[in-house]
Amino acid sequence: MAEQYHEGVGRRKRATARVRIHLNGSGKATVNDKTIEQYFPRSGDAQTALMPLDVTSTRGRFDVTVQVKGGGITGQAEAVTMGLARALVLYDEEMRSPLRKAGHLSRDPREKERKKPGLKRARKAPTYTKR
Repeated sequence: MAEQYHEGVGRRKRATARVRIHLNGSGKATVNDKTIEQYFPRSGDAQTALMPLDVTSTRGRFDVTVQVKGGGITGQAEAVTMGLARALVLYDEEMRSPLRKAGHLSRDPREKERKKPGLKRARKAPTYTKR
């Protein structure tokens, strides 16, 4: 029989993460076939990614495997956070309340604003010259 797991999808900016928590694990976390420390070299990003496990006091109970693509490193870390929180809610509905209070189940809607014609960036105008 196949190993049992729960899956959640998280998104942030342009990043998408598919997170699986494998039951009866040892606390091992892999992202795109690398350890989480290798994939997120900045310590803050690795901690952000696994924050839902700390909120629910379940660190060490599950093995976490993640497939993430798109966006930058921090966006990917926050996408993993959301995916992990959703997977934990599928595992145990009682975890919804603490995860919701910590803000891990809400999608952050902020996206990069598009560049407009005649401007250098989304809102930056070229320097005005009088003559």
